[in-house]
Amino acid sequence: MASIKTILVFGNPLVKKDRLPLMLMPELRKAFPQIEFKEFDAVEDLQKEGKILYILDSVEGIDQVEVITDIDMLQVNKIYSVHDFDLAYSLKLLKKMDMVDKVVIFGVPMKIRKDQAVRQLKQKIGSILS
Repeated sequence: MASIKTILVFGNPLVKKDRLPLMLMPELRKAFPQIEFKEFDAVEDLQKEGKILYILDSVEGIDQVEVITDIDMLQVNKIYSVHDFDLAYSLKLLKKMDMVDKVVIFGVPMKIRKDQAVRQLKQKIGSILS
């Protein structure tokens, strides 16, 4: 069983295609009361969050919630494109400097209904917890 204590939630409440992760927090907090869902926007502070990072963010180019664990894929192979380029760049830099051991990104499609995203996230987070 993974011990997820905190999931860092990225998003911009003012940008429609980037606000969904923030809107999902209340339902996810109810579903997983043992996890802190922490609104997070300062990528320069990521190293303060520990060597294992769990992140919830909007991702371009996917149709359903995806669990991304290979941060090299975020930029190098362009299979996944995290909307916030600074996040992808920061994660790669932290990995190169050996400041993170593991990153798990729960990628939420930019064009998904809220109820579908919640259902899929509950399943993905639940599978990692078990």
